[in-house]
Amino acid sequence: MGCLNSTPGDQPDGPVGAAAGGGEVIFFPDDKMPCHYGRYCRSGRRCEYAHTKTSLTRFLAYLNGAKHSLDICVFTITCKDIADAIQAAHSRKVAVRIITDYAQTQTLGSNVKRLAEFGISVRLDNSENHMHHKFAVVDNRLLLNGSFNWTRQAVLGNRENVMVTTTPQYYRAFIAEFNKLWALYKNNPLH
Repeated sequence: MGCLNSTPGDQPDGPVGAAAGGGEVIFFPDDKMPCHYGRYCRSGRRCEYAHTKTSLTRFLAYLNGAKHSLDICVFTITCKDIADAIQAAHSRKVAVRIITDYAQTQTLGSNVKRLAEFGISVRLDNSENHMHHKFAVVDNRLLLNGSFNWTRQAVLGNRENVMVTTTPQYYRAFIAEFNKLWALYKNNPLH
């Protein structure tokens, strides 16, 4: 399975990775997952993974750009590349918090339990209805939000979108929503 080893040169330009003008829109699907080895790949043209920027590499660059905090509120996380970026942020001492759907943590391929076992704070909804948000706030000043499920299927198959913005009006609303849900689910941590 492909993965991205992001380096500073892979980051989008601007504050916390924001594109000029305060944002961008990323559309999926991608044709291929990104190559683990990038320019160091020995397979050359035979490599089955992408060696150019993809929608996923652009998305991951924002996660990889987190310096202080990363608040994630999503239905599920089954894309290993995304889970690896979240785990790497935690390893860099970024304060990572995840809110997700309880039922989805029980499904085959979910990476959420692994992230919790790694020491990342995870809280689960306590409702028969789904936690169906799909957003992240990076360093309290950049919002990633859209239809994009954090799954390999969404990366390679679905028509998905992510809006990236540094507009305070938008990221502040999502910070408030995240904090409201974080408090609401305080009795539902995933251990």
